[in-house]
Amino acid sequence: MGSRALYGPSLDSPDPVLERNLLEDTSTITRNGERSPNLHETNGVLEVSSPLRREVLNRSVFSMKPLDSDEMDLEDAKSEKDRDKSGRSNRVVRIPNQALLSGLAYCLSSCSMILVNKFVLSSYDFNAGISLMIYQNLVSVIVVSVLSFFGLITTEPLTWKLIKVWLPVNFIFVGMLITSMFSLRYINVAMVTVLKNVTNVITAVGEMYLFNKHHDNRVWTALFLMIISAISGGITDLSFNATGYAWQVINCFLTASYSLTLRRVMDTAKQVTKSGNLNEFSMVLLNNTLSLPLGIILMFVFNEVDYLSRTPLLRLPTFWLVMTLSGFLGLAISFSSLWFLHKTGATTYSLVGSLNKIPLSVAGIVLFHVPTSVENSASIFFGLIAGVFFAKAKMK
Repeated sequence: MGSRALYGPSLDSPDPVLERNLLEDTSTITRNGERSPNLHETNGVLEVSSPLRREVLNRSVFSMKPLDSDEMDLEDAKSEKDRDKSGRSNRVVRIPNQALLSGLAYCLSSCSMILVNKFVLSSYDFNAGISLMIYQNLVSVIVVSVLSFFGLITTEPLTWKLIKVWLPVNFIFVGMLITSMFSLRYINVAMVTVLKNVTNVITAVGEMYLFNKHHDNRVWTALFLMIISAISGGITDLSFNATGYAWQVINCFLTASYSLTLRRVMDTAKQVTKSGNLNEFSMVLLNNTLSLPLGIILMFVFNEVDYLSRTPLLRLPTFWLVMTLSGFLGLAISFSSLWFLHKTGATTYSLVGSLNKIPLSVAGIVLFHVPTSVENSASIFFGLIAGVFFAKAKMK
């Protein structure tokens, strides 16, 4: 799942790191519910200070300045008309219903990403998940670097000090992506989404012991329901594959470890950056860049190089098109999640992230013709509802 440094949460329950940062960022919201024109990073997640917003701020300050009498000379009609025309041409175009559009973009990209990965790994029978991850991450690095070069986004330079601090997190990140690829090859999409709920249980226990964070009974009830749904779903899974389930269990532990470790490392990483901040774009660039050499080493360890030299898939233009699409979708999750978080908030983001699993599971069953039973379908639906209940319990 590509540049899911922070997009992984889009398929799991809401990322507690993103949720915490969004809640702390509410001080930047004005009375009318819109963010101030210059939104700086809070806790390393959001940093929005675009040229358009600065232009709006500069124009508003300019409009409050007193005008000299020469500027209001009524006899200079032509000059006044030119100024009006210039002002209209420079006016910022506002996109209506950005909250709705950002939500749709987030849901579409997150659903499409896992479906495309499933298509590559299963329908094409591509037995090189590490190579797929490397290609997706390479696409992300190229796109983010180009956007940063043209000044459209802000990223921190990758210094040796920052790399040394971030490297332990990156090992977990790479393991998280690879195990996700391996499990998705053997397990249907619906069961993957349900089994990912186990990550929430591990994370909650980790928060309790590592950060002394206590959850109320509603949260623990939701987590218990998630465990029941995962067990019953596995028992009733007509396409049960022990290898796939083993990889998914490992993935749950790695995903939870990534979330818990990220909290500690982010504060340290911000201290070694030049600006003292570390936004999500910098984390996407950092994670994906560091994953490339490690991924190449793992390609040789898992003997994917020999497979790549023999597979005819690499000679198919359509296969490369789908691979590239998966890379752009991974990056789209990061951008759309930022946009959605900025236009709504942690509460809405959390709830939509959980509700988004329902159409994803249905699409996975229908598109890939997954054999299912009433019992298995009920277990999947039960797990999805438990995920929504968990998101609402966390909001209290």
